[in-house]
Amino acid sequence: MDILCSDLEGVFVPEIWINVAEKTGIEELKLTTRDISDYDRLMGKRLSVMERHGLKLKDITDVIAAMDPLEGAAEALAWIRERYQIIILSDTFEEFAKPLMKKLDFPTLLCHSLDIDTSGRIVDYTLRQASQKKKAVEALQSLNYRVVAFGDSYNDTEMLKQADHGFFFMPPESIVKDFPDLAVTRNYGELKQMITSVLSSS
Repeated sequence: MDILCSDLEGVFVPEIWINVAEKTGIEELKLTTRDISDYDRLMGKRLSVMERHGLKLKDITDVIAAMDPLEGAAEALAWIRERYQIIILSDTFEEFAKPLMKKLDFPTLLCHSLDIDTSGRIVDYTLRQASQKKKAVEALQSLNYRVVAFGDSYNDTEMLKQADHGFFFMPPESIVKDFPDLAVTRNYGELKQMITSVLSSS
């Protein structure tokens, strides 16, 4: 029995925080898990920047509402879902993901949540579980699934290494150099080929 696990941002949708940075002009918000591997440090920085600039949840969700999946992503995900089971494991938040999930025809998504005060300020965040991507793969393996996983960032590497077969999808070169043992796919055509190759093998 096989199942796929994938990241969300950088794989099927653009990086949310980069889009927020571009819309608001706040350069510090361009940092992602491609730049800072420590997620708590990254989110602490983001919350501090948002507080300093007075950004609220609506400022972020307004940007997200105008975003579309990456070119070819919806078709690639539909191709996968017609053939295999897939769970998207993301370090984004439920409050951010909803409009994007609609544009991807509501795939299964496991992610985190935000703590929001009555004024709409994001005051903190709640992790569903530390190292949730790796632990989700471990849980699926305990159910006798063979797991194939793909992602693009530092925060995906635990998941990729835990999976029975893990590989990168469109990662930056810095990450490729840091993890030379992981295979790389550069587009959705290569992604489909890799999935087909892995899951057709015994």
